[in-house]
Amino acid sequence: MPISVALISDTHSHMDDGILTHLEEVDEIWHAGDIGAIDVVTRLPKGKVLRIVTGNIDDKAMCDHFPGELYFEVEGLSVLMLHIGGSPKRYAKGVKDRIQSSGASLFVCGHSHICRVEYDAQLACLYMNPGAVGLQGFHKVRTLLKFTVRNGKVCDLVVVELGKRGMPSSK
Repeated sequence: MPISVALISDTHSHMDDGILTHLEEVDEIWHAGDIGAIDVVTRLPKGKVLRIVTGNIDDKAMCDHFPGELYFEVEGLSVLMLHIGGSPKRYAKGVKDRIQSSGASLFVCGHSHICRVEYDAQLACLYMNPGAVGLQGFHKVRTLLKFTVRNGKVCDLVVVELGKRGMPSSK
């Protein structure tokens, strides 16, 4: 059965109704770190599968509640998710080895605030960074990714632009 996913990152304690509208429409919500405040998580729509990792701005209490790295499978797709990952050809230290040793076919990270999806042929792995939905950072446009996982593949990928960095999105 296909699973719909919303992938967000770098909320930096911000969650507005425009973001929540997109999260209501999916089966699973993945957060690739820099949550910022627990109320970001408590505001997420109920009844969704949540897959959340912490990032470099998250405090000890947040790190006690959520892991820094997740490996999971959904609909035949093996996923490795952590916050600081770099990007293909410039992965952060140790990340390439983690992707290889985990056997992940999808690597998800945040941190850069740059929305990017790229297939890494050398690792036979799809790379995804949803950019940032929060109001803080150097990104110009707030973004998230929505897609479907079907038979071990990412399908129907959409980049959602939420507006300029300093402006909360509306419904």
